[in-house]
Amino acid sequence: MSEYEEVRENLIEMLEELDERLSKITEDVKHTDEPLSQDFGEQAVQTENDEVLDYIGNTTRAEMIKVRHAIDRIDDGGYGFCENCGANINKERLKVLPFANLCIQCAEKAEKR
Repeated sequence: MSEYEEVRENLIEMLEELDERLSKITEDVKHTDEPLSQDFGEQAVQTENDEVLDYIGNTTRAEMIKVRHAIDRIDDGGYGFCENCGANINKERLKVLPFANLCIQCAEKAEKR
């Protein structure tokens, strides 16, 4: 059993939850349960809500990519190492952000750019 097998299982669960969230968002944006209102004012509100849902959906997709990448890194033995400098990523950082691919120093540098 890999050192990170439990982390991998948690990431798979996270991916499933994100996928479920994305499915619900997609249904809401497509208005499968409730068609757009005939009232133009209400349509404007629904359109604004759709834009918010679209943003949340895009954020969810981006997070799913990061989670899949972390799972791949566990599988190929690269998990826990910074993709930029190769240093170990602090275990506490990985507990908080299990799909972190940069050590804290490299992450801080990247944020400043």
